[in-house]
Amino acid sequence: MPRIYLGTPAVDDPSALVSNLPGLLASADVAAVLLRLKMSDQRGMISTVKTLAPAIQNAGAALLLEGHVELVARAGADGAHLSGIAALEESLPTLKPDRIAGVGGLETRHDSMLAGELGADYVLFGERDAHGKRPSIDAVAERLDWWAELFEPPCIGYAASREEAYEFARAGADFVLVDDAVWADPRGATSALAEIGQAIRQAHAAARSAAGAEQGQ
Repeated sequence: MPRIYLGTPAVDDPSALVSNLPGLLASADVAAVLLRLKMSDQRGMISTVKTLAPAIQNAGAALLLEGHVELVARAGADGAHLSGIAALEESLPTLKPDRIAGVGGLETRHDSMLAGELGADYVLFGERDAHGKRPSIDAVAERLDWWAELFEPPCIGYAASREEAYEFARAGADFVLVDDAVWADPRGATSALAEIGQAIRQAHAAARSAAGAEQGQ
């Protein structure tokens, strides 16, 4: 079943987030947390990661940093998320073989295949570009379906809503990355995340049912 990859807002003061994480991570099947750090001095950013790491890792989730490859080992993170082939190539010698190297910013199928050949631990589709624009839901679902059918490394769909989480899970995503859809929900992050988890379970059940029907024909 696809699992949730939870992206945080940019974090400066971790105190509020660390107190909410245990309940939040218990509300759904969260495989990993993507920690986004506000830029500051390295000592401050490392302190932020170390404050949050136990709450994330003790819940059974991996902790990845968005960028900041140089801080991963020093802060006790499990890996990093990179954007684009150049960043992946540059970071692999630092991260491998002990830590996770994931990558997004893959505009073409060729870039996606190259990332897999280089050794990316996952590929992400559907995130915003530098101008805040995203592919259509159908385009992301098509890319996920193509990847899941042909390649071994996990694929992740970035979902901006519960509906997108459902569609991407049904299309074959191994993980669904959510961020603003959780944190900006007026009902609260815990309720939003639980609902997204429910949508993913429903999508998985629907996909299995459809596959069974095809095999029975």
